[in-house]
Amino acid sequence: MDYIKQKLIEVALPKAEMVHKLVKEHGNTVLQEITMQQVLTGMKGIVGLLTCTSKLDPQEGIRFRGYSIPELKQKLPKIKEDGEPLPEGIFYLMLTGELPTNKDVKHISEQWATRAQVIPSHVFDVIEALPKDAHPMIQFNTAILAMSTESQFRKAYLIGMDKKDYWDPTYEGVMDLISRLPIIAAYIYRRVFHKGDHIPQDPSLDWAGNLAHMMGHSSEEVKRLMRLYMLIHSDHEGGNVSAHATHLVGSALSNPYYSFSAGMNGLAGPLHGMANQDVMHWLNKMKREIGSEDPTEAQIKAYAEETIANGRVIPGYGHAVLRKTDPRFQVQLDFANKYIPDAPYIKLVNKVYNVVPDVLLNTGKVKNPWPNVDAVSGSLLTSFGIAEYPIYTVLFGVSRSLGVLTSLIWDRLYGLPIERPKSEPLQWFIDRVPKQ
Repeated sequence: MDYIKQKLIEVALPKAEMVHKLVKEHGNTVLQEITMQQVLTGMKGIVGLLTCTSKLDPQEGIRFRGYSIPELKQKLPKIKEDGEPLPEGIFYLMLTGELPTNKDVKHISEQWATRAQVIPSHVFDVIEALPKDAHPMIQFNTAILAMSTESQFRKAYLIGMDKKDYWDPTYEGVMDLISRLPIIAAYIYRRVFHKGDHIPQDPSLDWAGNLAHMMGHSSEEVKRLMRLYMLIHSDHEGGNVSAHATHLVGSALSNPYYSFSAGMNGLAGPLHGMANQDVMHWLNKMKREIGSEDPTEAQIKAYAEETIANGRVIPGYGHAVLRKTDPRFQVQLDFANKYIPDAPYIKLVNKVYNVVPDVLLNTGKVKNPWPNVDAVSGSLLTSFGIAEYPIYTVLFGVSRSLGVLTSLIWDRLYGLPIERPKSEPLQWFIDRVPKQ
């Protein structure tokens, strides 16, 4: 047996037993009061999911198994000491709850490189059947579903198996799927933006470095950027749309491909993973309307105020949970200021950061005026030569697979049932308003 699977069994079985004990012995324990506002405004703040991979704190930002992003930059294995952590390491951390060794990361990297070589030809035929001008997320999601013909969970389930063992083929399917996503993403990128001039994978490279290589951006700087990008976009607690959608569909025992496809449909929304493109469109529109490639902070402030006055949002600013600058924004900005401080888009992002929070605060309506991860990610990618905005959400999706699919494995380890919340018609809510 794969030694990481054996490690997972040792870690997971006691916790799975604890979940069953909590349900059996403390199932009637009341956890919290829920208000009508919470139900009718997106269930914000309602504890309704069990997720172990990461936790989002309004003040501290994202923590992966208890570790902040700055801590992970220090503690996770790297290729070079001054480089960025390898995404294989955060996958291991989210999977087992323990920091990986260099051996662990190397093992996962080799596993993924081997599994990635077995993608059936019909997957690429399906991609090629789509128009080249179809949005890359359409092509990406279609390819994910096409790969489900190889689902190890589906094959094992049809043969028949004890439900306690559902996690095993789920693990195998997750490892297969994650391994192949960089190849699919790079194939779509080269098909749409580089005339179908495809670049074979290099099995000697790490997972993120290989993605940069296959995209045709194989400098060491871009490989470092891709490792950072894959690390910080990998998970964001269980309640965000892509994580929750993956969990919800997976709760019906849909295989990892179906489940992840559901999450990617959610990620493609402008209020979630497509916000990185909206930021770039807003920045470029601002430059055009101001008539300058290097607008002043006063000009940016006026344009931001006009955006708000016209009832529009400033993309990349604000967050449903966070109440401070997103650490994922800061770590990307630090990367940019270290390597390319004079890049035009990075200078522009810094100026926007200097003025937009005050503009939003002055409206008196914004709880969080601070930038989130999307406020800089597109500018950073563009500055390193990946200037094709429609591919950004695909890259986000490749990264997000690490967290949501790890959570899917744990859902099966815990033996969680199908998700089925109760709903009521409008009159039910009206009847609960105190009568005057």
